[in-house]
Amino acid sequence: MSKPGQHVISRLRQMILSGELESGQRLAEIPTAEQLGVSRTPVRIAFRTLEQEGLLTKLSGRGYRVRRVTQAEISGSIEVRGVLEGLAARQAAENTLSKAQTNELRELLKQGDDLFAKGNINEQDLAIYHDMNQRFHQIIIEASLNPAIAEALSRNEHLPFASVSALAFDRNNLTQEYRRFNFAHMHHHAVFDAIHNGQGSRAEAIMREHANATLGYAKTFSQKEENGEKVHVIQSK
Repeated sequence: MSKPGQHVISRLRQMILSGELESGQRLAEIPTAEQLGVSRTPVRIAFRTLEQEGLLTKLSGRGYRVRRVTQAEISGSIEVRGVLEGLAARQAAENTLSKAQTNELRELLKQGDDLFAKGNINEQDLAIYHDMNQRFHQIIIEASLNPAIAEALSRNEHLPFASVSALAFDRNNLTQEYRRFNFAHMHHHAVFDAIHNGQGSRAEAIMREHANATLGYAKTFSQKEENGEKVHVIQSK
């Protein structure tokens, strides 16, 4: 696929996950192409791709509608992510981290320590945490030496909470979000310790709990969206 085509897919996906394009909103090729400053062809391809991902529903006539992702779908995907990332952590522990992976994970943990040391966070901090968190998980998946895990995880990329590529948070309650993400960062310390010491079963259990801890927040944010409250999402480009 061409870079413009990939960009259109990424941009529309981000607009859906962030709520800029709301559930139930109708989309058509020409207005969307004009809005994004592209031709109709990449928009047409993007619509088909996002339909396959479950983010859009094709209408009987022309156009598409933004589909509402159900709580059951999100919960199921998070549980699957926990199993897959738990497996990755166990295999990473069994394989032993490379020196480069160990050093980078330690540096990411230090960055997180510095970020949370001040006792509060803002949206800029969360953008930094998003990138750190995504890289932390990516290294563990790479260290598993199991490409099937990355392939399986990619199928969940389009669902909020089910992927580390999207970070949802309540911008109106950053005090609570500080506690939430600081707790997640402590999980990172624990799973690194287990992997570094070759404790595969422990690493797997911590990583599964790390993912499943997201379930409660997913339900809370789902209720907020049902009440018309906006949930902010930081999405990878």
